[in-house]
Amino acid sequence: MRILVTSASGANGDGYGTVLSFSAGGDLAGPFSDDPRITDPRGMSLSPGGDLVYVTSGDDRVLALDKNGAVTMDSGRKEGMDGGGGTFAPDGRYCLTLRRRGTILALPPQLDTDGEPLLPDGSVPFPRGFGFGDGGQLYLSSGIGPSGEGNNTVTVFDRDGRLRNARLVSDENLSPLDLTIAPGGNLVVSSEWPFGSPTASATVREYDPSTGRLVRVLTPDPAVKFTRPRGLRFGPEGQLYCVGRDHIVAFDFPTGRFLGVTAELQRLNGQAVLPLP
Repeated sequence: MRILVTSASGANGDGYGTVLSFSAGGDLAGPFSDDPRITDPRGMSLSPGGDLVYVTSGDDRVLALDKNGAVTMDSGRKEGMDGGGGTFAPDGRYCLTLRRRGTILALPPQLDTDGEPLLPDGSVPFPRGFGFGDGGQLYLSSGIGPSGEGNNTVTVFDRDGRLRNARLVSDENLSPLDLTIAPGGNLVVSSEWPFGSPTASATVREYDPSTGRLVRVLTPDPAVKFTRPRGLRFGPEGQLYCVGRDHIVAFDFPTGRFLGVTAELQRLNGQAVLPLP
C-alpha cells in the first residue's frame, strides 16, 4: 500500500504544491506525478473501479491519473472553478466543492463536459468536506473561510438537492475542515477549533447522521503537536487516516485508539489523503 497526499503551496500554506507518495511505513517516495498540470492540489479520490486517482488541481481543472501517476484524462481549465475537496457520488460522477460559489460540482467520470452543480450557489458560506449517505442524501460540512465567514455545522440535502436540515450538527467545539462517511454510516469530521488559532485543538469528531448527536471524539496524542487536520480517508483494515500540517496520523476506527504518526514531513500542509492499494 502507498499513501498519497495533496500538499498545498504558496499563499495557501507554503507547502510542496504537488501530490506526494509515501510508503505504508511512512517513507517519502517523492511526487506521485511530475505532470505540470498538478499545481496547488486540493481534493483527491480513488475512482469506484479502483484504477484511477482523481485530483482537483489548483489551476482550475480536474485530472485523472493512473496508479503510475500518468494523466489519463483532463477536464481542461475552468476559469474561476476554485475547487476544493472531492469524492465520488453514488452515480459515479466525481464531485468537488466550488469554494467561491458555495456549492458542489458534479463532473462525469470521463471529465468531458462542464458538469452540473448539485446545489444552488451559496448553499453554505464556505464548503469543506462532504459525503453521500445510503439514501443518496448529501452531507456538506460548512466551515470557516479565509475571510472569516462560515457557520461551523453540517448541512443536509436530499438526493435532489433540496435543503433538508440547515444545521444538523450543533457542536460548539466544531470547526469542520473535511467530512467522510464511516463504514457504519456515521459522519466523521476533522476539526480545528478555534479555526486559525495558534492554540487550536485538532480533533476528529463522529456524529449520528440522523440526529447530529456527537458520538465520540478521536484525539491525537498531544505530544505529536498535530495541527490543521484536513483530509480524512479510511484504510483497508479499519484505519482512519488524517493529514495536517506536518503529519499523517492514523486511528483504529472501531476502537477510536490513536495509532500514531504514519508519516512526518516538514511543510507538508496536507489537504487530502488517500490510501492506495
